[in-house]
Amino acid sequence: MTTAGVSALVAMALVALASAVIGSLGVRVARSTSDFLVASRTVGPAANAGAISGEYLSAASFLGVAGLILRDGVDALWYPVGFTAGYLALVLFVAAPLRRSGAYTVPDFAEARLGSPALRRVCTAFVLLIGWLYVLPQFQGAGLTVATVTGLPAWTGMLTAGVVVVGTVALGGMRSITFVQAFQYWLKLTAIALPAVIVVIFFLGDARDFSRPSSPQFLDRTTVDIRTDVQLEVRVPAELVATGTVDGIEVSGAALRWEPGLHAVEAGAELEFPAGDPVPVVAGTPADTEVWLTPYPDGPEQGLLATYSLIIATFLGTMGLPHVLVRFYTNPDGRTARRSAVVVLALLGAFYVTVTVLGALSRLYTPQLLVSGDTDAAVLLLPSAALGSGWLGVTLGALVAAGAWAAFLSTSSGLIVSVAGVLSTDVFRRRRVRDFRLSAVLAGIVPLGLALGVTRLDFSEAVALVFAVAASTFCPLLLLGIWWRDLTDRGAVAGMLAGGLLSTGAVAVSLAGLGDDGVLGVLLHRPAIISVPVAFLTMVGVSLLTRERRPADVDQVLLRLHAPERLGLSRDRLDERSRSGGR
Repeated sequence: MTTAGVSALVAMALVALASAVIGSLGVRVARSTSDFLVASRTVGPAANAGAISGEYLSAASFLGVAGLILRDGVDALWYPVGFTAGYLALVLFVAAPLRRSGAYTVPDFAEARLGSPALRRVCTAFVLLIGWLYVLPQFQGAGLTVATVTGLPAWTGMLTAGVVVVGTVALGGMRSITFVQAFQYWLKLTAIALPAVIVVIFFLGDARDFSRPSSPQFLDRTTVDIRTDVQLEVRVPAELVATGTVDGIEVSGAALRWEPGLHAVEAGAELEFPAGDPVPVVAGTPADTEVWLTPYPDGPEQGLLATYSLIIATFLGTMGLPHVLVRFYTNPDGRTARRSAVVVLALLGAFYVTVTVLGALSRLYTPQLLVSGDTDAAVLLLPSAALGSGWLGVTLGALVAAGAWAAFLSTSSGLIVSVAGVLSTDVFRRRRVRDFRLSAVLAGIVPLGLALGVTRLDFSEAVALVFAVAASTFCPLLLLGIWWRDLTDRGAVAGMLAGGLLSTGAVAVSLAGLGDDGVLGVLLHRPAIISVPVAFLTMVGVSLLTRERRPADVDQVLLRLHAPERLGLSRDRLDERSRSGGR
C-alpha cells in the first residue's frame, strides 16, 4: 500500500473512532424509548441543522455530484440545485406542522391524521423501501472509497461502515447520532472546502483552462484499469497500448490505433495512453469541452423532459424522505423546526458550491476517469492529481477520504434510525429499547447484503431514483394531509400505491437496463414527472369519492397542526400511545 493509501486509511479510521467516541456521549444519556426515537424532542435549531445537513449530504452529494459534473457538464448542475431547493418546500409547507403533530415516525403521522391502521401499514412498507434503497449507495460508496484510496477490496469498506453505523445506532439511537452527525457535517465541509480552495489557487497559476473546444488530453502517460464493460467514444485518432479484450479481440501489450468511432472494452482490461492523447469517453457522454459546457447538446426535447422530471423528484422528494422528516420530530416545537430548516439551506448551499468547483476541475486533472467510467472517484483523486504525490497532495487526499467516510456514516446512521424506528414501533410494537436495538441490526443487515451483491450505480443517479419514489408517495400524503381537510384514508392509500408502484416499477425497469433512448427511456429513468401527478390526482379523486370516510375530528387535528404551540394544543403521540398501551 502506498503512503497516500496508508494516510487515507488512518484518516478514515480516525473518523470512525471519533464518531464512536462522540456517539458514546449520547449513549450515556439515552435511556428511554423517546431518547432513541426522537432524542426526547430537545434538540435546538443550530444543532439540529448541523445534524440534518450531516445526514443529508450523502455519497450522492460528496462523491456523486462532482462525478456527474465531470461526466455530464452543465446539465448535471440541476442535481445540487434540486437537492438544496427541496428544503425550501420543506420550510414552507411541512416542517412546523409536522413537528406540531406530535408524531415520531411518518406512519405515526399518517395514523394520527387519518386514523387508519391500513394506511399506517402502507407507510411502513414505503419507509422500509425508501430507507433500504437509500442506504445501499452509502455502503457502496464506503467500499468505493476504500478501494480507490487504499487498494483494499471494496467489501472491507462496506462491512466496516455497516458495523460502525449499526453499532452507533443500536447503542444510542437518535440521541447518539445527533451529536455524531453535527460533527460529521463540519468535517465534510472542511474536507471539501479546504482542497477546493487550494486546488483553485493551484489552477489559477496553471496553464490549463476550459477554453479548448476539443476533448481533454492526457498530460502525462496514463494507465487506466477498466473495471466494468464499457463502450468508449473516440473523436480523433488515438494511440494506446492495451492488454485484455478490446473490440472483441484478446490482446496483451499490443500497440493499437483507435480510429474515430465506438470501441468496446471488457472488464479487466488495461489501457495505457501516451501524454498528449485525447481522452476517450464513455459513449453517450460529452466528448468535447465545448459540448460539455453546452446545455442539452443533443437537443432540448428529451433533455428538458429529463430535467423537469429530475427537478420534480428532488424538489418534492426531499419532503418525503423518512430520515430527513424524523429529524424535525426532535425539535422542541414547530418554530424551532422551521428555523432548523432555514439554517440547513445555508449549510447545504455552502457545501454544494465547493463540490461543483471540484467537479469542474476534475475535468482537467482526472480525465482518466472518463475512460474507466469511475467518475464518482473524482473528488478522492483530485488532490493528488492536481498537487502531486508530495505531502500536501497526500494530506489533502487523506482529508477528502475522511470526509467521504463521514458522509457515508452520517447518512447511513440517519437512515438506519428511521428504518429501525418504524420496525420497532410497527413490527415489534412493544416499543422497548431492546426492540429498537434489534430493529437497528435488522435495518442494517438488509442493505449491507444488497450492497455486497448488487452492481454499483452512479451515486447521484441511484439517489435520484429514490427521490422519485419519495416524491410519489410521502410528499402527496404530507402536503394533502397537512393542508387539505377532505383527504380520506382510502384516498391516501390509493394515491400512495399508485405513485409508489409507478415509480418503483420504473426504478426496477431502469436498474434492469431495459427501455430505450427515446421518451420512454427518459420516463423510465426519470419517472417523477408522471408518477407524482398520478399520486396527487389519485389521492384527491378517491378522497372526493369517499367523503363519508373523512375523519370526524379533522378540524381539531388541522388546528393542532397549524396553531402556535403557546396555545397548548400540541400533543406527543409517543406519550399517548404509551398511556394507552399501544395498538
